[in-house]
Amino acid sequence: MPVVKSTYKAPAPFKNAHFNTIFAAKIRTVTGLSYERERINLQDGDFLDIDWSFSQSESKAKQVVLLFHGLEGHAKRPYMAGTTKILNANGFDCAAVNLRGCSGETNLHLRSYHSGATDDVADVVAFVEAAKDYDQIFLCGFSLGGNLVLKYLGENRSRPESIKAGVAVSTPVDLYDSLEALQQKQNWVYRWSFLKGLRDKYRQKLERYPQELSKQDYKNIKSLRLFDELYTAPANGFKDAMDYYTKSSSKQFLEDIKVPTLILNAKDDSFLNASCYPVEAVQKNTNLFLEMPKTGGHVGFMLFERPTYCEKRSLQFIQDYA
Repeated sequence: MPVVKSTYKAPAPFKNAHFNTIFAAKIRTVTGLSYERERINLQDGDFLDIDWSFSQSESKAKQVVLLFHGLEGHAKRPYMAGTTKILNANGFDCAAVNLRGCSGETNLHLRSYHSGATDDVADVVAFVEAAKDYDQIFLCGFSLGGNLVLKYLGENRSRPESIKAGVAVSTPVDLYDSLEALQQKQNWVYRWSFLKGLRDKYRQKLERYPQELSKQDYKNIKSLRLFDELYTAPANGFKDAMDYYTKSSSKQFLEDIKVPTLILNAKDDSFLNASCYPVEAVQKNTNLFLEMPKTGGHVGFMLFERPTYCEKRSLQFIQDYA
């Protein structure tokens, strides 16, 4: 499909991309949600936790949205909670997935979550398909979680027919391109925040796996690239960081997505460079819809009223195919 014309226009002061991004992530709060946590076992013997929140309609919902968070996120981040809230209010149950090691408890294996770990997405989908009573499943991911959703939907793997549509917000479809964007001087605060959390997780892994990891590597992890080189790649079976970025980027899978899928990437998103706006892939696949508002920041899309634009847009797109 052609690129979708966006109706989002950031009100002042959210016209500043960094203010939009930081306000949405650090200042905004979402209240009025109640979660039920469920732990599921993964095929390799590890686990992850799902935070369930249910439709406000009187009858039991037959539709569920699986939500996947971004780098160093979790199910209760404002963008996850806000999307869950608007979906619950409109008849959808929600399964907000905490990726491996992101629910407040270190996962069991040496490996953790990463941008290409679609085997975990498949395990969540299989669990919901087998253990729950839903007629329709929708996938919604943010940033890293968006890459997971797009890669899963486009991979050469079996998927249940109950999956009807997908949404990916602020998604780095080209991981190396996004890393290059994050290396820019203006993004130092985001790099520092991400790296702090990732180093903490490496330290926790080091305590459990002293033979596989090293204190020297921990000291050497001074950038996101080095974290991927010294931990993400070897712990997950990649040759090196570039091998990880190349194989895990969802851009190469977009042409094979067979369900309606929205990609919402703001043009002023400082986490994304040119390759993260896949216009050519969208033009080759009638199932893809690419929306690129001029403003929005990274998982921002703030409005003076609540919910945010990306939450409204996600609901609208999912409703179109429910």
